[in-house]
Amino acid sequence: MDKYIVSARKYRPSTFASVVGQTALTSTLKNAIATDKLAHAYLFCGSRGVGKTSCARIFAKTINCENRTPDGDPCNECDSCRAFNAGSSLNIVELDAASNNSVDDIRALVDQVQVAPTNGRYRVFIIDEVHMLSSAAFNAFLKTLEEPPSYVVFILATTEKHKIIPTILSRCQIYDFNRITISDMVNHLEFVAKSEGIKAERSALGVIASKADGAMRDALSIFDQVAASSRGEITYRSTIDNLNVLDAAYFSRLVDSFLACDVPAALLTYKEIRDHGFDSHAFVNGLAAYIRDLMVTREESTRSLVDTDEATLKLMSEQASKCTPTFLYQAMSLCNDADLNYRQASAKTFLVELLLIKLCQLLSPSPIFSGDGEGQLQPIAVTSSTDAAATATPVTPAPASAPRAVETPTATAPVTPSSAATPAYTPPAPAATPRRTRTPLMHTISIRNGSAAMRQEQTDTTPVEDNRPKRDSAYTPDQLVAAWKEYMMIDPTKRILHNTMRASLPVPSDDHPNVFVVTIENKTQREELDREMPALLTFIHDHLANDHVTFDIEFNQGASSPSTWNEREIIEYLMTENKNFKKFAKALKLSLT
Repeated sequence: MDKYIVSARKYRPSTFASVVGQTALTSTLKNAIATDKLAHAYLFCGSRGVGKTSCARIFAKTINCENRTPDGDPCNECDSCRAFNAGSSLNIVELDAASNNSVDDIRALVDQVQVAPTNGRYRVFIIDEVHMLSSAAFNAFLKTLEEPPSYVVFILATTEKHKIIPTILSRCQIYDFNRITISDMVNHLEFVAKSEGIKAERSALGVIASKADGAMRDALSIFDQVAASSRGEITYRSTIDNLNVLDAAYFSRLVDSFLACDVPAALLTYKEIRDHGFDSHAFVNGLAAYIRDLMVTREESTRSLVDTDEATLKLMSEQASKCTPTFLYQAMSLCNDADLNYRQASAKTFLVELLLIKLCQLLSPSPIFSGDGEGQLQPIAVTSSTDAAATATPVTPAPASAPRAVETPTATAPVTPSSAATPAYTPPAPAATPRRTRTPLMHTISIRNGSAAMRQEQTDTTPVEDNRPKRDSAYTPDQLVAAWKEYMMIDPTKRILHNTMRASLPVPSDDHPNVFVVTIENKTQREELDREMPALLTFIHDHLANDHVTFDIEFNQGASSPSTWNEREIIEYLMTENKNFKKFAKALKLSLT
């Protein structure tokens, strides 16, 4: 009875034609051999199991072959090929740098370089995992690598090219090996299964190829494992059960639940996944990757971006056609947020279940969550006056542009400037008219520095009603300043804004009757005013019943404003208002000078 040999060794490539997934690279090597233009040093780079060492051995055997085939492959019949296949060739020397990485090991290798080949034209030295050499060993190898004897060829192989010093890289021809695609692996696994007399479903081989993550050696090892457990017949179900793989079928069921807005089905599928022992974080990442694949399979031009077998790609294309781009983008965003928050979450299962609920609600006719995934309640729109009259509770019209919620010193609940405890202008309620479409309000802020003026338009996203006539009531500068101070007092806890508005009262501009100039001292004050300007303009407009009022913000080019606090005034204020600061100053015996 023949001794059993694992598939990874039994079906290891022996010719360039049998190398899987590296067609362009092997063609380049064959052309170099055919034209007798061989470099003295090569560096083969790539992830594990993609054929680096196999190609190095085939290359070494081919350049010494006496009767190469018309395709440029070794004949496997001459004395050199037979000696290589038997492992007795003296022309090919292999060194594992992972366990032989010292200076002495490299010196012994250099000594062997001086020995000429007994038969054949070249002596080939294959150094695997060359990045494991020590710095001293690299330095000892440099001179020999740069100027070896004419009969010597070095082939270095590594999985981590970035760890190799630049002086080594500059002396080699570098070949980067590709990760093997799932399609190429499935085709090769079908060949192996047929050669071994094993029946295998292509979908099962696709699962094996996906599990291998681009490494042909890993795929063959997994194939042997599944073949042993299934006793000669590899099915999709037996492969899934044997490997405990979180395959695309789970994610496909979940997407169907999302499209049907079926929260219970999604939660039950997730429970089934957890019961099989899968990590929830890996599940979130897998779901995100699957939704991303659905997005790219919607278009024929981008389907090549999905590395999977043909059967799975066809099913994904059919499911992707049922999904809108907006749904897919929002779903990916929610998955990304869940991934970012997973490590910090104390209730990780709850986090994932909440994610699934949000995904189910994306296409709900009456969604609970908004599309941005923040969990905000959707407003109930009233489209006509008839609908408004039919509601039991009358709807109170909202102000044109509601300012940001702030807190007064005496109130505990957030209030808006129009509802603060201080006196404020309350706009009259509009007449009962049909609700109109809302559009963004545009306001303009002019930032002047010296004689040059720079205008910056900003868009306030607070909705207002279309077609509303602009108010143009008469007012005096004193009334505007009074409204300015009234807004300033709404929230004195905003120290920078409060002090800026107190020190920079608006004055009429010479250019336009409705433009008022606000002089500030620094960039921080400007940023505070820019941030508060939408709400401030709305308050001023409503208070004066005039929508034409605007402000020009200018930097002060002269002396400091007399109403701006100096350092002494700031410290005195802190001593008065902040008991902790006063205690700190007293403890350190600090005094004002």
